[in-house]
Order: sequence, then C-alpha cells, then structure tokens
Amino acid sequence: MKAALYLRVSTTEQNVDNQLPALEAYAESRGWQIVETYRENESAWRAGHQRELARLLADIRGGKRKYDVLLIWALDRLSRQGIGPLLQLINSFEVYGCHVVSVNESWTHPDAGPMREMFIAMSAWAAKFESDRRSERTKAGLARAIANGKKLGRPAGKKDKGKRKRTGYLLRYANKR
Repeated sequence: MKAALYLRVSTTEQNVDNQLPALEAYAESRGWQIVETYRENESAWRAGHQRELARLLADIRGGKRKYDVLLIWALDRLSRQGIGPLLQLINSFEVYGCHVVSVNESWTHPDAGPMREMFIAMSAWAAKFESDRRSERTKAGLARAIANGKKLGRPAGKKDKGKRKRTGYLLRYANKR
C-alpha cells in the first residue's frame, strides 16, 4: 500500500521531526511504502495556512498522486474545528480511496469497525473543546494583565528591525509610494 505522511505542529517553536520517526516506523511495520511527506509548521487557525494540506488534497483530487493511506500523528493534527469539518475532511480523502489513519488513535484504522466514525467525532469534539478552552484562558490572562496595568506588545519607541519577506500589500504597493 502507498502512504502519504502529513505532519503538522502549531508553532514555530515546535518541530515536525518529532512526529516523523513514529509515522515512518508505523508504515514500515505494516509494509506500507511512503510516497510523499507533507509538512506544516504553523497554526491551522491562521488564514492562509495549511498550504500543505491543500496541496495534499489537490494531489489526491487531481489524480497526481494515488495514496491508499494518509498517515497522521493524531486527528487534531488535521483539524480542531469540530466534528463536522473533521468528518468532512476525512470523507474528502476517503472518496478518493485514501484512508486516514492516526498513529496514536488505533480506532481510526479502516478495519476498526462501525464505531470508528463515532470515535472520530468524539475526538474532534474533544480537540475543539480543548482549543476553545486554551483560547479562553489566554484571553482571560491577557485581560487580567491589562486590568493590572501591564502594557502589552512592543515597548513604546522600539522599532521592529527584523527583516520581513515582502508579501501581499508590501509586494504590490511598496514601490509606488
């Protein structure tokens, strides 16, 4: 069987290389041939991210690549947006004959039986719930810091001297000023 690996981490401080050995070992133990590896290194919530996931879907839909299995670290690496979006995403792979299998969730295997979809739905709910709770705690902490007089952001008078890649507005209009 041909397998694609999809690795994703949420922040630039994390590294997808922590997931790679486990996925490779899982594929090898089942005799699956790894054909392609897709890597995401940023949060899925930010607009314009998950480019590799979009490329993976395009490869499958366009017939460029034929995978039997999409191997992931955990379901929340695909989506934390809730039950509907995750089931829809998994279905969009399976329509093209590509089964989604998580290394850490054995019940995601296509042979797992009729309870598979229910467990996937429960996992999707839990991932969204945890994501929402983390967001609430972060917002509460920031609000408390502001209420206590803490200034957030860059100190006044300090310039950001970091070099940035010119994209979007800067790329289109920087030379017209």
